[in-house]
Amino acid sequence: MVQFHIQPDSEIPASTQLYDQIWFAIASRQYPPGYRLPSTRQLAMHTGLHRNTISKVYRQLEEAGVVEALPGSGIYVREQGVSESARPQSALWDEFPQSREVVENGLDELLRQGCSLNQARELFLAEIDWRLRCSARVLVTVPRQDIGAGQLIARELEAALKIPLQLVPLEELEGVLSQARSGTVVTSRYFISEAEEIAAPKSVRVIAVDIYDYKKELGLLKDLSKGTCLGMVSLSTGILRAAEVISYSLRGDDILVMTAQTDDAYKLNAVVHSAQTIVVFDEASLPAVKQVIAQSREDLIRPPQLIVCDSYIGDKSINLLKRELGLD
Repeated sequence: MVQFHIQPDSEIPASTQLYDQIWFAIASRQYPPGYRLPSTRQLAMHTGLHRNTISKVYRQLEEAGVVEALPGSGIYVREQGVSESARPQSALWDEFPQSREVVENGLDELLRQGCSLNQARELFLAEIDWRLRCSARVLVTVPRQDIGAGQLIARELEAALKIPLQLVPLEELEGVLSQARSGTVVTSRYFISEAEEIAAPKSVRVIAVDIYDYKKELGLLKDLSKGTCLGMVSLSTGILRAAEVISYSLRGDDILVMTAQTDDAYKLNAVVHSAQTIVVFDEASLPAVKQVIAQSREDLIRPPQLIVCDSYIGDKSINLLKRELGLD
């Protein structure tokens, strides 16, 4: 079972600490789709929280659309990816009730065997045409308040897929889709429910990408000496917010955590001058950190140790998108 750590003396409510840690475990695929979450009794024994508090967290996760409760069975991580309600409609689906499952499973099997979309066109024309139309336009969406996460997703996907992508704030997605109905919307699992709600009525599919699980960095965090000042830098406010909550849940007041976005020169300078170790959550932020260190070298007794995280998007998500967009 994933280890959850609750700091009882924190200003952050215990329910928020647990909620953020469970959602992170789901978004990073430590809890994959279909996984049965621990019972409230198990979590109560593990975290020391009251079972009512854990039930409240599970209800919040269910309302957010990331888990579902099956009566008499438990709480399970929802399968999230291509929005089923966005699938094209055809009278043939009603005439042959099993045809949709046959087409989808058959196409996936052909793709796994190396068949291209063009080779499969004659066998699965309706499904293939829909996927090719969607692949002509790819939109990356996240809430405006965390547009940095969208920049990371778009930057890494453009490099991996070799196609142009358009970054659209979630608040503007409905207007953009109203102008051109075909396309594929890509987002983090954190925002999949909101994106599906907007895109599904317009027959636009939504694909969720998995984020890096940060296991290496969490291991480093546990080994830091008491009293260490740890800096965290990223384009994304969401990454920094989650990292700060998780860091405090793991270490409490044992370490001092400072965060900065790369466009905040004042905070970035403070992090460089105070932190013994700096975790840079994305390579796009690394040049700015190095520049501040170089400019401050005369003022620093010892330059901070830099830990640069791996790619924000996992290889499995990249490969999934390549298949779905016909880029294999």
